[in-house]
Amino acid sequence: MDEIVNKVAQSALISFDLEDLKRTEERVLLDIKDQLFQGLVLREKDFRGFIKEHDWKRYQNVHVAITCSVDAIVPTWAYMLITTRLEKYATTIVFGNLERLEQKLFENSIRELEVDRFKDKPVVIKGCSEDVPVSAYVDITERLRPVVKSIMYGEPCSTVPIYKQPRKK
Repeated sequence: MDEIVNKVAQSALISFDLEDLKRTEERVLLDIKDQLFQGLVLREKDFRGFIKEHDWKRYQNVHVAITCSVDAIVPTWAYMLITTRLEKYATTIVFGNLERLEQKLFENSIRELEVDRFKDKPVVIKGCSEDVPVSAYVDITERLRPVVKSIMYGEPCSTVPIYKQPRKK
């Protein structure tokens, strides 16, 4: 009988799992709804009191999403003021929900990714992960496309072609 050969293992194909880029540090949603007067409007004097008294050190090395989860009148400067306090402690700060924060964390990791190891190689981006936002698949495609030979999606044994480098003349 002929020996079974694993052609996937022998190929130059690089399997890349976006889950490997997932940051592990704590994520916090900072919701300012409790700082609103009657749950409707932000009053500057009261808000500045909150800013002064709040324990900002508890956000040390944490990824923070700032939001207001109720429909209220919140001036833009309020989020800017919070940011000036958080930036001394938080690792990442975004305006939005925890989903937006996760997108930003993946975006940062992909931007920092050293892509030289993928140069002129076929790459499979592993799919079907619940922990990876769709935006990360878009970002990794944009980041890798200029350097790779090809991009596929899925598993090495079953892929969907995404991009193939044009033949050089």
